[in-house]
Amino acid sequence: MTTLLTALTHRHEAHFVEVLGAARGLTLVRRCADLAELLSAGAAGVARVAVVSPDLRGLDRDALRHLAGHGVRVAGLVAADDEEGERRLRQLGVATLLHPGDGPDAVDAALSALADATTSRRPDDEDPTQDDPVPEAPGRPTPVTVVWGPTGAPGRTTVAVTVAAALAADGVRTLLVDLDTWGASVAQVLGLVDEAPGVAAAARASEQGTLDVPALARLAPEALPGLRVLTGLPRADRWPELRTAAVEDLLRLARGIVDHVVVDAGFAIEDDEELSYDTAAPRRNAATLAALEAADALVVVGAADPVGLQRLVRAVQEVALVAAPPPLVVVNKVRASAAGPRPERTIRDVLGRFAGLEEVRMLPWAPDDCDEAVLTGRTLTEVRPRGALTLALTALAAALDPRCADTSTTARHGRRRRAAV
Repeated sequence: MTTLLTALTHRHEAHFVEVLGAARGLTLVRRCADLAELLSAGAAGVARVAVVSPDLRGLDRDALRHLAGHGVRVAGLVAADDEEGERRLRQLGVATLLHPGDGPDAVDAALSALADATTSRRPDDEDPTQDDPVPEAPGRPTPVTVVWGPTGAPGRTTVAVTVAAALAADGVRTLLVDLDTWGASVAQVLGLVDEAPGVAAAARASEQGTLDVPALARLAPEALPGLRVLTGLPRADRWPELRTAAVEDLLRLARGIVDHVVVDAGFAIEDDEELSYDTAAPRRNAATLAALEAADALVVVGAADPVGLQRLVRAVQEVALVAAPPPLVVVNKVRASAAGPRPERTIRDVLGRFAGLEEVRMLPWAPDDCDEAVLTGRTLTEVRPRGALTLALTALAAALDPRCADTSTTARHGRRRRAAV
């Protein structure tokens, strides 16, 4: 027997309840008056399936994720002529749709099959935030690279922006997404309008079921040829707008716009147990955690001074405990004044001894280049295309995506040929 909850508008509720009463394999547990009651009943575990109307007030992607987290699958009841309601439910991920004219047997079969899909899910399957898996956008799979690192401004945004610009310069269509909920800065670094809707508008559209590939493309204009940018939150106190389900949906759709997605993520990855236990409250670090879980590659950036290296060691240990790819560690601002006469050797020894890291990339100290780039609102690839830091970051981009040429190798070969002459 399949247990049910309903949260339906008055238009079709009475008739549908009669249909449910005539279905042999279904038991209606509660008729919920609003979304809050539906979420409460779902969390109580009294039913396996919920049937909702597309115009249910407050229904969004996060609510569906909350129900899915308690093992409740969701179906929709849509009038045959309500194309807008059907479209909204489908974009929210509700794939099982019923109509007021369906008979008891058809409703029984559809909802029982939906309940069976819940019980047959393996524990290690992906999070069931939707009734059926949402297909990826067509075309070749697009990689998502997350640039992350500990607190202390080690240069995460500089690395993310320059890697994205290097990819775009080599013809790899790239989307740069600012998901830092503690201090978004991509817009400022690139000289873009701070009030642009960006990631906040994309998350809001996702929650309402109106975000698709064309809509996301409109929210992420080109800052450079081949480089789209989805700017971050204009104020840090707006972090509750970036919920897990919306970020997951945003990154899934982003793969359909470009050839490579680069994410600038915030430093904090703590999962607040007091908020995450038995509640649907937003979490400030949810955007970063969702990005790490969706990532195909992870770049961890640390600073080359003693404090920065200590933070980097702890960060590598902490990120190993969350769902994320193996890290590619980058040490930024390498200089003798902070790490001794042989800074690269010293840094490798420290990271090898305390973090077990053998493969580490070094980025040279180039404060003048970075200052000029920020002052003029341009990227390092524009300001200093042959600078040491730019070439090192271009090499990093080439390591992340084989379609990007490693110009640092070409530059070294060119210097050797000139020296030989």
